[in-house]
Amino acid sequence: MNQDAPREEWASRSGFLLAAVGSAVGLGNMWRFSYLTAENGGAAFLVLYLGITLLVGLPVLLAEFVLGRGARRGPIGALAHYGGRGWASLGWLFVGTGFLILSYYSVISGWTLRYALTALVRGFPADAGAFFESVATGPASIAWHVGFMAISIAIVRGGVKRGIERTALVLMPLLFVLVVGLALYATTLDGARAGYRFYLEADLGALTDPKVLQAAAGQAFFSLSLGMGAMMTYASYLGQNEHLPNESLVVAIADFGVAFVAGLAVFPLIFALGLQADVGESTVGALFITLPKTFASMGGAGRLVGTLFFVALVVGALTSAISLLEVVVAAAVSGLGWSRHRAATLLGAVIAVLGIPSALSLDTLGFLDQLAGNVFLVFGGLMLALFVGWAMRDPMAEVRPGAEGVAWFGLWRWLLRIPVPIVLAVVLVQSLRALFE
Repeated sequence: MNQDAPREEWASRSGFLLAAVGSAVGLGNMWRFSYLTAENGGAAFLVLYLGITLLVGLPVLLAEFVLGRGARRGPIGALAHYGGRGWASLGWLFVGTGFLILSYYSVISGWTLRYALTALVRGFPADAGAFFESVATGPASIAWHVGFMAISIAIVRGGVKRGIERTALVLMPLLFVLVVGLALYATTLDGARAGYRFYLEADLGALTDPKVLQAAAGQAFFSLSLGMGAMMTYASYLGQNEHLPNESLVVAIADFGVAFVAGLAVFPLIFALGLQADVGESTVGALFITLPKTFASMGGAGRLVGTLFFVALVVGALTSAISLLEVVVAAAVSGLGWSRHRAATLLGAVIAVLGIPSALSLDTLGFLDQLAGNVFLVFGGLMLALFVGWAMRDPMAEVRPGAEGVAWFGLWRWLLRIPVPIVLAVVLVQSLRALFE
């Protein structure tokens, strides 16, 4: 064990915030959020999503920050520090979940990298469906998956300051500029108004629809990278004087903002070309078939816009991937005494090998996504809320340093004790039913 060795720290508050936002912002923000909004009541879904983010996602995010900063360890060490060996198993679940998610997330990220480079070099192919079939599975999919993992490994090997923080300081401002630029461009298109209407039109009946509530809760939770130990690990590199409630709020608002603005770009593009009927019910199909078809139909402008869009996807995917890899690497460094270089290289290679079945089969990828994303994450978040809400001796003492005088700390623990477990338990049951249907 090497838990008492000097621990790295972030060089700046902005570096930590951008890295944490980067962990939260990923492929789900760039497409899944806007798709769910359009299919679940438009503005009504947005209201539910914001409410659940504040009442469910934010309390769990703050709980992860509190545990990580207080113990100055990753998930396994932090939960053992505050709850004993029995609770360390929950930390192992977090690490294992991050390990599994990255194995298939890197496959999808490899697709985005190939699309971005293809658009830059020779433009989007006319037959988008056939191109996606050639990209999604087989030796080419494995190669791009391994290449993306190699980039992630190189960044994490660089450490917290020189690797992760430097990357976040460059890539996250770039992502914000790209997304806002695409949204501004979308306002100039003839079909923009119809796209905005489809995306944002309010269906007030959705406010009481259990399926919409479940969708909003699931998106809010998954989008913030909760239940996999990433935020806990990042917080373990913080000093003791950071204002954790403020940091949590900044991350949550930035995560929502990127997702919302991405929707303002996606739907006007689709409606401007009259391709809304091609969206269908497939998130993957819409992202990798319909949108490239849209860009190809726009000529030279579409090539430029499409390249920028997929570059933004690559940036979001990379910042999320390095946070997942960091969870696993930090656990090996503190728990096994490995060097950072050894942990990042060996464990990254194992994850790359584990991802090969997902690179060969979309069915395997889809099943793992449902299992890890819809079951393991929710269960982990539920147990974390119960731990901090009921089992942890004095979470208030851990959250107050750097944030004295905040009046709603009592509300925070009450939310973790009652409303948050109820919501996550309902989502977990629904997810299990969907998995085995």
